[in-house]
Amino acid sequence: LPPGAKDGAMLPARGAIESGDAAAKWPVLFWAADPVDAFTLHIQGSGRVVLAEGGFARVAYAGNNGHGYVAIGRLMRERGILPADGVNMPAIAAWLRANPEAGRTLMQENPRYIFFRETPDRAGAKGQLGVALTELASLAVDPAFIPLGLPLWLDTSWPVEKDQRLRQLVVAQDVGAAIKGPVRGDLFFGGGRTAPLYAGHMAARGRYYLLLPKGK
Repeated sequence: LPPGAKDGAMLPARGAIESGDAAAKWPVLFWAADPVDAFTLHIQGSGRVVLAEGGFARVAYAGNNGHGYVAIGRLMRERGILPADGVNMPAIAAWLRANPEAGRTLMQENPRYIFFRETPDRAGAKGQLGVALTELASLAVDPAFIPLGLPLWLDTSWPVEKDQRLRQLVVAQDVGAAIKGPVRGDLFFGGGRTAPLYAGHMAARGRYYLLLPKGK
């Protein structure tokens, strides 16, 4: 976070921050070679950074600039930039890279900006509860409807192999600005090579069942 700022305090929007005017004196952890990768990291809220000199670093959520989240995938669908059935993160990223100027303008229509802090790489990605997330077992939820720490039985389909069911015991361990509503969740796919493919295509309908102690 900028010196003296608090998480969620109203700060300049993404466009003003990225222009350099608003953040000229703010500390910088890393510079990204690809603005689309940086934007994706803001959506994810945490991630692993591949260092130019070799090795890795890990960054975690430290705060935001107080602006609401705007899903650019929805904007692209509404404006006919991508077909309604073809809005997924790989397709969005491909269009943004193929159209760098228009892509930058579009990304800045999401005014929300995430600030990061560096964490030990060995610690892994951590959720809202402060514990490491587990591949295919950690779910981001809306805490207004689902208490954090609650186990759930997830019944949906795989994002790529859509004819195959994905049934899994998961735990509500994280939150997200886009995860709003009573039956909405974001499954953690880990950090392996297939994670971007599955996470980027995940938009399946499904159900989850809350596992609660049996009343006496």
